[in-house]
This record gives sequence, structure tokens and C-alpha cells, in this order.
Amino acid sequence: MQINLRYADNTFENKGRKLFLKIFIITIFLVFTGRLAQLQIIEGKKYRSDSEAQAIKTVRIEPFRGNVFDRNGEMLVHNEPSFSVTLTPNEFKKSSIPLLCSILEVDPSEILKLYEANKSASKFIPLKIHRDADFRTVSLIEEYSDHLPGIEIMIDSKRLYEFEGHMAHLLGYTREISKTQLANSPFLYQGDQIGQSGIERTFDDDLRGREGIQFVTVNKFGQRVASFDNGRSDIPSKNGFDIHLGIDKRLQEHAELLLKDRRGSVVAINPQDGSVLALVSKPDYDPRDFSGKISSSLYNGLMNDPASPMLNRAIQSQYPPGSTWKMLIAIAALQEGIVNENTTIYCGGGLQYGGRFWKCHGAHGNISARRAIQTSCNTYFYTLGMKLGIDLFEKYTDMFSFGHKTGIDLPHENPGLIPTREWLEKRLGKISFAGRMVNYGIGQGEISTTPLQMAAYTAAIANGGTYYRPRVVTHIRNNLSNKMEPLEIYAKKLEIDSRIMDIIKNGMSDVVNLSGGTAAIARMPDVEVCGKTGTAQNPHGKDHAWFVCFAPKENPTIAMCVFIENAGFGGAVAAPIASQLLKAFFNPELYETPEQHKLMAITENPEIIDDMIEEVILEEILDVIEESN
Repeated sequence: MQINLRYADNTFENKGRKLFLKIFIITIFLVFTGRLAQLQIIEGKKYRSDSEAQAIKTVRIEPFRGNVFDRNGEMLVHNEPSFSVTLTPNEFKKSSIPLLCSILEVDPSEILKLYEANKSASKFIPLKIHRDADFRTVSLIEEYSDHLPGIEIMIDSKRLYEFEGHMAHLLGYTREISKTQLANSPFLYQGDQIGQSGIERTFDDDLRGREGIQFVTVNKFGQRVASFDNGRSDIPSKNGFDIHLGIDKRLQEHAELLLKDRRGSVVAINPQDGSVLALVSKPDYDPRDFSGKISSSLYNGLMNDPASPMLNRAIQSQYPPGSTWKMLIAIAALQEGIVNENTTIYCGGGLQYGGRFWKCHGAHGNISARRAIQTSCNTYFYTLGMKLGIDLFEKYTDMFSFGHKTGIDLPHENPGLIPTREWLEKRLGKISFAGRMVNYGIGQGEISTTPLQMAAYTAAIANGGTYYRPRVVTHIRNNLSNKMEPLEIYAKKLEIDSRIMDIIKNGMSDVVNLSGGTAAIARMPDVEVCGKTGTAQNPHGKDHAWFVCFAPKENPTIAMCVFIENAGFGGAVAAPIASQLLKAFFNPELYETPEQHKLMAITENPEIIDDMIEEVILEEILDVIEESN
């Protein structure tokens, strides 16, 4: 019997194949659908960004630095647009170096070195390789853009200065960020300009502003074609905040003119709030040289100049204050009850102590504190120094912030030096300090101060006993809120009887306004000026000249220190400079231009100048007699 199984086998085979085929098709469909969903939904944003990255480039838009104004709202510093040439390492071709260097007129090794240093670490960041490009350079870069991949022109800015003179150590300068600074500044990039000194450095964060980002479409060569999304995605830059100074532009200009060709400093302060009216250090440099392109030879030349033009003598030079120190010694002795207003000390031409005769520049007889300040009697202050002792000496120097930084809003301030008990004992051991206190009584010995410290000390005397921390910047205009924001005023009331301050002020007035005072040159017919001359001994050459003053005596509006290195007598050199500055401050209408001021400085008040010359001759004769003895 023959059995036919063909029908059954075909039915089984057809059903199995159909089922397998269905499962296979469904599996393939699910795989493709899942992958499509992953690409478009789950990872769509990532791939969209990657796609756009092939055609969209981000360009940093650097803000303009904030402007700088003086106390009267006159503009001192602002900006103008300029152009910089940039190089983006990942787009740049080394074969373009000869053409690029011929356009920029630079050594090919400079470009190659910069490219090699950044082609890996910063390959997507445009590097500024040429600042303040002129029209010729910009035109050639644009003309040969097809042959210069990775080379572009960006809008930059440079500082402009609207005043006569320099204001170098006050304003400071900007320069490209160094590698060391870059390592400590995560939000800055190579090529960025930052403040390196002066208020440009102290207030760099406020002045710099916030960068913006522009999105642009580029072609396959990386060249910009158009803006992306019509600029709707761009992040605008925010210009830096404007800062307002306490500086009087006219006074600053005159001070710089008067210190021309000298080594020294002028610091003028408003005794009512500590704002700095003028701050000059000479020799100096021109900050205009640091605007735009800066050659390495310029910077290295300034740093290696033996005249030290980069040194801010107002806050960094440290010298014995000489006789300008005597008011401090008198304040301490009067406040501690060692002497009173009527106490007299006999001066017979000097003081015999410790086996030697400490000379005075005259024989003043019985002399009080007020008269001793007027005549600058050394004998009186030798005696007060000994009676005061090292510990009270330290107390009162600390009260006026000597031996400490004043805290002014400028970088690199020096604290000076006060020889305290601890300091002396570390070096000399347990000894009697009486002999040293004789010298400290007249501002000599190991004492060293800065012109800024002396100006702040004089301002505290002027206002009757409030020590203000000196400050250059008084207000900042917040561009975001459009509000003028005043900066905090730091004031310290000194524990000194007001009657004692009156004694000191009377003595300083006598220095200028009475016969026998050492600063008759500073006298003004309509303003009562109070001052004190000083001549600091210098073992390495000619003595240094000091003069501190304030005016008017009642409700003073200016306190000043003039310091001239190796110039001789304070009354002959420093006081005449202060005199001209006081006249410029109180009579600005007479000093409209530096040229007029220069003429007046020579021709005005010839009778006072003659008196000064006679006084100097007498002092020099006495000095020769002392040296011969």
C-alpha cells in the first residue's frame, strides 16, 4: 500500500517559512526603527550640533575697556577701534608663512614659533599675532585670504589719552597676558590684553568688561561666509565699567611739568576724604607707547634703564623723612604728657650725649614745641626722641600707619621701615636704644618712608586727627545698572587731643608765614599755607629734599608731599615746587596751559625767590662749618 505524504509536508514547510519570514521582517523593521529613533530623538541634538559644527564657527567679540575720568568729569582715557591679525592653528597651513610674513613684515621664525606652541593645546582659539594693523596690512590680508587659511582680521581697540604729560604710574598700562598670568586666569585667552600696572591692573576686572560671541557660517576652507541665524544666537559683549578718579587733571599736569628732568615724586591728597588729587613719579614712561603694538625692545629698554622709569617712586621709594618727621615726635610727646605747649628745652647749638655732640643748625636758646617746628630745631627733637623711648615711638608711628602699606588702590606699594624694639633686638640684641632715639627724633637712622605715607600723615594733621586711607578711584559707573557707585572710604580717628593738633598746625603755619621759618617760598597772599621742610641725609651722595604742606589752615582742601632725590635742601628745592602747585590748585584760572605755568614759575614773586636764595646760602655755610668741625 502506497501512502502519499506530499500534502502534509508542503503544509508544514509553508507555515514554517512564512513564520520565519514574518519574524525576520519584523526584527529588521524594529532594528531600523529603533536606530532611527536613537539618531533623531535620543542623539539628535548631538548630531545636529556636530553637523552645524562643520558649517558654524564661533568668533569672540572683545569688549572695549572702560573709560577713565578725573574728579571734574574730564575724560582722561578712552578707546578707539583698531584691527588685529589672528591665526587659528587648526586651519592654518605652514606653507602660508612666507606670504604672511611678507605682509606683516616680521621674521618667519616668530610666526612658526607661535604656531608650533599652540597647534595642539589651543588649536581652535584665534591667536593675535599682529596688533594695530594699518590699512595696507588689512587690505593685503583680505586680498590674499584664499591663500591664508586660518588668518583673519578682527576688530580690536587701543587706549587713547586726553591730557598733557604721562600719568604713567597712576594709570598704568595694558599688555598681552603672560603665560604665568594665563595659568591663573581660566576665563582669559592667549592674546588678551590685561592691566599690568596702576589702576589698569587694580581695576582690571571692572575695566575689562565681558566678551561676546558671534556665530558665523564658514565654507569648506574655514572662511567666514555669513552670520548664522541672522545673529539671533549671538551673545553681545558688555563694555567695561567707567571709573572716576579723585585726580585733578590740571594739578597733575602741572606737577609732572615741575618734576621734569628730576628724580622724585609729588603726592597731593584731599584731607577730607583721602582721595588723591595728584600722584607723580619721575622719571617715568609714556603709556601711549603701550597702546597698540608693543615692541619687546621698548619694554626691555624701560626695564633696564638705570633711571628706573618703571619704579613708582610715590609708593615704592623709601627714604629717611628728615625734619618732616618732627611733627610726629612732637605729637607723641605732647599726647603722652612728656612736654606741654609751654615746656621749653634749651638749645645751645646741639646736644651732648653718648660721647659725641649732636649738632643743631643753630643756637635757639629756650624753645617750645611750636617754635621748634618753625625753626626745625634739632636739639629739641633729639631730646624728645630720648624721652619718648622706643615703645612709645612704635605706638605713634603705627598710629599713622608708618611701617605698613597705606592700602592705596595701586599695586606694588612698599611699607617703608620703622625700627621697632623687636626689629632692633633681632639685629642688635638687648641694648639701650637711647642713642638711636636721638637720631629717630629728627627722622634719620633706619627709618624709611614713602612720599605717599608722608602725604597721608600730613593730611591727618591737616584735618585735625583723622587718618584716611589714600584712594585714587572714588566712583565706578556700573554699565549694567547705569548707576554711579561710590567706593568705600576708610577712615580712622586718631587718639590725639585736638588741642595738640592745633599746636602742630600753628607751628607748621609759622614755618611758612613767619620770619625765621624755613619755607617762606610757599607763602601765599590769600591762603594760609602750613608746611615743613626736610633734608634727609644720604651717605651715598647729595641729600634728599622733602617738603610737606597743607592749605588752607582752617578746613584744608589739599595736603601735599614733594620729594626730590639728591637735590639738597628741602626749602630750596621741594618747597618752591609745592608753592607753584598750591597756586595752580587755588587759582586754576591763572594756569590755563602748561606753557603759561612754566613762564610764571620762573618770573613770579622774585623778592621771595631772592629771600630763599639768601636762606640757602646761609644754610650751606652752616653745613660747611659743621663738616669742618
